[in-house]
Amino acid sequence: MTNPPHPPSPITEAAPPSGPRAGRREWTALGVLMLPLLLVSMDVSVLYFAIPQISADLEPSGTQQLWIFDMYAFVLAGLLMTMGAVGDRIGRRKLLLIGAAAFGAASLVAAYANSAETLIAARAVLGIGGATLMPSTLAMIRTLFTDPGQRSRAIGLWSAVMTGGVALGSVMSGVLVEHFWWGSVFLVNLPAMALLLVLGPFLLPESRNPSPGRFDLLSVPLSMAAVLPVIYGIKEIPSQGWNVRYVVSVTVGLLFAALFVHRQRTAASPMLPPALFRGRGFTPAVVLNLLSSFAMLGSAYFTTQYLQSVLGKSSMEAALWALLPTVLVGVAAPVAARLVQRGVNRASVVAGGFVLAACGYGMLTVAGTDSMWLTLAAAGVIASGIVTVMSQMMDLALGTVPAQQAGTASSVLETGAEFGGALGMALLGSIGTGVYRHEMPSAAPVGARETLGAALAEAQLLPSRAGDALVVAAREAFTSGMRAAAVAGVLLLLGAAVLASVTLREVRTRTRDCAPAAPTHSGP
Repeated sequence: MTNPPHPPSPITEAAPPSGPRAGRREWTALGVLMLPLLLVSMDVSVLYFAIPQISADLEPSGTQQLWIFDMYAFVLAGLLMTMGAVGDRIGRRKLLLIGAAAFGAASLVAAYANSAETLIAARAVLGIGGATLMPSTLAMIRTLFTDPGQRSRAIGLWSAVMTGGVALGSVMSGVLVEHFWWGSVFLVNLPAMALLLVLGPFLLPESRNPSPGRFDLLSVPLSMAAVLPVIYGIKEIPSQGWNVRYVVSVTVGLLFAALFVHRQRTAASPMLPPALFRGRGFTPAVVLNLLSSFAMLGSAYFTTQYLQSVLGKSSMEAALWALLPTVLVGVAAPVAARLVQRGVNRASVVAGGFVLAACGYGMLTVAGTDSMWLTLAAAGVIASGIVTVMSQMMDLALGTVPAQQAGTASSVLETGAEFGGALGMALLGSIGTGVYRHEMPSAAPVGARETLGAALAEAQLLPSRAGDALVVAAREAFTSGMRAAAVAGVLLLLGAAVLASVTLREVRTRTRDCAPAAPTHSGP
């Protein structure tokens, strides 16, 4: 007796069949990978408390000080796509080890820099090393963990470490600067990079695209010309306003982005194969990951200022309090992975993550000028929801593309996250700034009507009663701006939840909807 034909099954991710389960060696390798990832993410914020000592020691100009702070993030964002494609061609382990050596050497130079120019150059090389490490670590998870369930848990850990590192960087900076000199914030990179260089060749398997085609050199400057002006412009808009220079910068970047897209569609061997975006689930994963980064950094823009300037915490106190919400981050991604493995539709989990983050933003809409615990709780809820989304979108994207393009896919995800974070700070920051300026009394000094920081500085120059009144008004105005931006965040995240429900509705994991294929001998 023959079985009746099966009904049409849902569209599945183009992931490879489930391979052998990872053992102790693979999980140990993941631990080794997490150390450089933690340090790369920490380097985004590790100069928060070191800048005053650097300024006193190296005496940089105002422009040089900005470049010392921002050079790392700009170079990192500009080279992510290039390094992802390079790793797919020369081997991700090889690129990872080259990047670790460069990162360690640049850290040593930065620690003992005797001029602002040397430190800026070292920060640029750190950005290059970071751009090799980030997509390589994520792509190698695909090689190490061929079992989809284990890969999902590993990506959840990757997401938690990446998110927690940014918060931890500022705290470590404060502790090191308080007990040592400013160069110590760079020296902490050396042991982890040395460990990676020693253990990496033994624990990490090599993987590359066997047929990558010629490397398209023209795409490298085009990708940087597309990314850097846009990132620069939208990063400056929240603090400087809609200045013509920043609008022109974004416009120029978008023009180069159009040229870059045209190049990828017409080149014989493009850096980003267009077929990558035709994979079921990959484009939604990139877009939803961008929106989650938008929400994460958009909220951080307000909560960090709220702790310092509204509640009056010192920078170190604010950084320590800001660590509290990250406790929930370590729980969110593993729980999301477990839900998907137990049969919950990924679309429902991702939409739920967005709704959870929207609830966090909703908590901010009722915050007052003395609502520290409410604000910290809101930040924790937002982070939990967003990390739930990010971990699932990274897992989906890596499970959708062919294994030989994992590095390129990882770099696209991370570049999108860079754009999303900058947009979140720019757009939500602009809403908050607009409300702040509207709420400030017309009789307040001109500078005080621009930003909360300027108002606090102006208040110190006024008689005590007038200064106190200005501080109260400025803190109320800033909190009103934060509440208005939070309303926009709620609407955005609820819209993202609907988008996730629609775009991921027919995407199912292979292990859930398809019978597993025969195991293949792959990975380490």
